[in-house]
Amino acid sequence: MEQRTRKAQNVTWVGFFTNLILSLFKLAAGIFGHSAAMIADAVHSISDFATDVIVVAFVRVSYKESDTDHRYGHGKFETFAAMLISMALLFVGLGIFLSGAKSIYNSFFSGMPLEKPSLIALFAAVASIVLKEWLFQYTIGVGKSIDNQAVIANAWHHRSDALSSIGAMLGIGGAIFFGDQWRILDPLAGMVVSVLIAWVAIKMGIPTVKELTESALPEEIENEIIDIIHNAPGVKDYHRLKTRKIGSDYAIDVHVKMDGDLSLTASHDIATGIENQLYDRFGRGTHISIHTEPYLGKLKKER
Repeated sequence: MEQRTRKAQNVTWVGFFTNLILSLFKLAAGIFGHSAAMIADAVHSISDFATDVIVVAFVRVSYKESDTDHRYGHGKFETFAAMLISMALLFVGLGIFLSGAKSIYNSFFSGMPLEKPSLIALFAAVASIVLKEWLFQYTIGVGKSIDNQAVIANAWHHRSDALSSIGAMLGIGGAIFFGDQWRILDPLAGMVVSVLIAWVAIKMGIPTVKELTESALPEEIENEIIDIIHNAPGVKDYHRLKTRKIGSDYAIDVHVKMDGDLSLTASHDIATGIENQLYDRFGRGTHISIHTEPYLGKLKKER
């Protein structure tokens, strides 16, 4: 557990300092290079600081052992962190869209000319694509290896920044090389990318909302649990299966029906065998509660 925490924090700190250097460079390039797309892209990178801080703060809390206030541990803090990141992404996407729309409106209806971006803004976009894609690959690899939702969500934030920079590069390049009438490509690129950012935010946010509202595990996972129960020796039936996710761990609650003539020790051994199989399949952090009952015939399942 300590090693998992350390990996999550190390990858987040790498992202933090990379974002710090890159964001300052992109902001300077956007201001001095007269590029609305690059300024918006820099703001997006700056938003990564907030998500990195959130991950660093919540990861250590989420790995704390259970206590009197949190009997099931602190895994939900990890989910909450992932939700905050998705919300930050959504607001950043909205902000970039509105900024681009305002620039286009001012150009068409207020007669305010759009400045031609310079090559430094284009260079900053290319540098951002390379660095942020590398950061995405590095972070997503660590996140999946330790099964940490917040780290994985943060990786997608890095990818969204790379996508933002691709849009910025196309817009800035078009505005530079295609002539004055194409300068509108600069703010327009920011608007297109903002839609992609919002889509990523929604895609990440929905699973966190489901978990925080105690949605059951996916049907394929529940079917695996049922197979383990059915194949256990001595089990006649089951009912009242309840499942949910707590951070990166599962919680499983089920009533198992056995022969009423079995001794207390025998039924306990059967339940322990089921627990061990579930632990082997889903990890030692799984929260398992098995209630044994005498078998009285088939009954309608409650899942």
